[in-house]
Amino acid sequence: MTIRRIVPDIRIESEKDMATNRDFYGLLGFEEVMNQGWVMTLASPSNPTAQISFLTEERTAPVVPDLSVEVEDVDAVYARVTASGAEVLRELRDEEWGVRRFFVRDPNGRVVNVLGHRR
Repeated sequence: MTIRRIVPDIRIESEKDMATNRDFYGLLGFEEVMNQGWVMTLASPSNPTAQISFLTEERTAPVVPDLSVEVEDVDAVYARVTASGAEVLRELRDEEWGVRRFFVRDPNGRVVNVLGHRR
């Protein structure tokens, strides 16, 4: 299995907080690479897999995740996770922005968004 990137997901209160976080993390060298109003991702221009996301809500799932893990074969990972008996919070499905993903709770109670980009 190939892990492509791991991104911390931080819940924020409002869209105003997106600008505040973009400005602060910009001081560290991050640049905005995606903003859908409710979710914004910042990345390092020199290392695009070094990312951080901010969410005011989760529009297609019941809970805001704590962490996103992009994998090469999300279907295979989903099969392993469901076979293990882990608590799946959101079933595997395709999103309109080009990813296929599911949510699972880790042993510490954290919500992990496991995703792969559709080709």
